[in-house]
Amino acid sequence: MDPIPDYALSVAEQLRALTKGGALQADPAQIGVAQKLDRILLDLKARKPAAKKSALGWIFAQKRKPDTAIRGLYVHGSVGRGKTMLMDMFFEMAPIENKRRAHFHEFMADVHTRIHAHRQKLKAGETKQADPVPPVAAALREEAQLLCFDEFTVTDITDAMILARLFTELFARGCILVATSNVEPDNLYRDGLNRGLFLPFVDILKRHVEVASLDSPTDYRMEKIDSLPVFVSPLGAETRKQMDIAWRQIIDGAVEASMQIAMKGRHIDVPIAAGRCARFSFRELCERPLGASDYLAIAQRFDVVFVEDIPFLGPDNRNETKRFIILIDALYDAGVLLFASAVRPPDQLMVEKKGTEGFEFDRTVSRLFEMRSVEYRDQHQGKRHETVNIRS
Repeated sequence: MDPIPDYALSVAEQLRALTKGGALQADPAQIGVAQKLDRILLDLKARKPAAKKSALGWIFAQKRKPDTAIRGLYVHGSVGRGKTMLMDMFFEMAPIENKRRAHFHEFMADVHTRIHAHRQKLKAGETKQADPVPPVAAALREEAQLLCFDEFTVTDITDAMILARLFTELFARGCILVATSNVEPDNLYRDGLNRGLFLPFVDILKRHVEVASLDSPTDYRMEKIDSLPVFVSPLGAETRKQMDIAWRQIIDGAVEASMQIAMKGRHIDVPIAAGRCARFSFRELCERPLGASDYLAIAQRFDVVFVEDIPFLGPDNRNETKRFIILIDALYDAGVLLFASAVRPPDQLMVEKKGTEGFEFDRTVSRLFEMRSVEYRDQHQGKRHETVNIRS
């Protein structure tokens, strides 16, 4: 994302400036959400603490009743509508030092790590506080009053069971939440196990945030994808450059970081992720002992997946070939957009067809060619939005 102009005093003003300069298209739906974010900016500016004139004055100030809580914002809508861009603008402008911007899954992984550490302290006799949630919430609030989450979604029962108690504590301590999501609050954790125990969180959330829909008619991410090569070969410096360019355009300035997808008792390492986009090498996906459940988890978590440096396949790397076939099946069935670089085009990757893999690879080649088409994108993205709404 372009740097914030010095003259931009609000998200809406910056959006209009970028539109006027030709960097963005005019979008009334985005302006509407920007104005709601500006309401929070004004509330934060009004909350700036007055100068401490004396130690005694500071003591009396501490005893005053806290100001009315600032209501946050929860923005939901389909992918590619500009939610992350608006969030980034808002976060940069927020006039508060203690603020945190993170992907929601990363935040929850941090919460579980802190809870585990507290339980270890309890076990070692270093604390008498049996319930880990209040002290964890207190520590999180001390680090950040403003929490900005991208891709707010709940698919894990462990997360679902803890959210109501965690955010009750956070909101009571004055935390302000701004979040983006593909689904509205009432559809979070839809059809999830023991969802009834999760529903109190939805009520708590809606009391503390304004809910807004960003239903822009244009999918800006898809417009960018139209002009990008999605399967590049042969391997080399130029191919790497094309993949780098595609990646930068797809993530559109979103924060990049490594992450982990929690599986039962273990995890899948994601070397580079930005929002709902992930970037892997063939080695990281197919030379590790991953299986169908792992690839399905990746397909559910991400809308766009990059797979780079695909080598020749065949009997000499049979296990890797089998995993690649399963990977493509999982991505295809979920409607994930695939960007890939390989030593040769899809129909030239298999050097020798032997056994089951040789037969099955014909299906993989067909799917790889289809996944390069605009028709795949249009058909499967519609299907994917329905699936995400059901699973979240």
